[in-house]
Amino acid sequence: MAINDLHNFIQDYFTSHHCDVLYNHDGMITVQLTEDMDRALMNRPFYWHYIKKMGHPGDPKQLTLITNPEKRDGNHEWIHYGSPRLHQIINHLHEHEKYTKLFERLDTNKKQALYPWLVTNIKISYQGKQKKDEMVSIGLHLVNGVMKLKMMEELQTKTMQNTISDYCYTISPMIKLHSGFKRIEKVLESYVHDQDHDWAEESQKTMDEEIDLLRHFYKEETEEQAMKKEINEIKKRYSPYIKFEVVNGGIFYLADNTI
Repeated sequence: MAINDLHNFIQDYFTSHHCDVLYNHDGMITVQLTEDMDRALMNRPFYWHYIKKMGHPGDPKQLTLITNPEKRDGNHEWIHYGSPRLHQIINHLHEHEKYTKLFERLDTNKKQALYPWLVTNIKISYQGKQKKDEMVSIGLHLVNGVMKLKMMEELQTKTMQNTISDYCYTISPMIKLHSGFKRIEKVLESYVHDQDHDWAEESQKTMDEEIDLLRHFYKEETEEQAMKKEINEIKKRYSPYIKFEVVNGGIFYLADNTI
């Protein structure tokens, strides 16, 4: 996955949680955390307990993250697929904001239709000898069936809110959510199918070699149970597979001419 995809995901995460972006350039982003986000990410429960007991408002921290490995400087945190910080962010989304419904904010004095989009951010995990995670953002227009990749990037320039703007009204979906998810799943399966799968072949080869080597060490019938146990452990470690996991998503009502 390109660096910009992860960077945009991080940027969207903080801006959607009302954190001010203080710096955002060339794979480095600095944000001013809100109290809620400081509590969620910075692991300072004793600080917040003390400050609230004293009746003070508290001082949320700033956080700088680097998504471009070429810009690592040792002074700031490098966030990447598999890093503890990214897992923390994904877990926070899982626990608190996996699904949502939002409306595009419009300033209008005439009737304006808003169309439903099913938007999902999905983690694709490639498991085998080596492991890799990839974040994919997909939007599906629930009326005409149009599908957009990198949907979160499409939404960056829009202002979303929890309530519908004056003079606006929603169009009912023609595609049911279950059917919509199935369409997205098929697109992901096609995307994965078209990729290079040398990693899976290499994992399978390594697994077969280790099992063959193991068999040479176990010659006696009395050792069969121990051998089977070790073979199962090798298979768990090296068997290649791909897993989809919905990180978060929701229904976004958008003016039809904006996408």
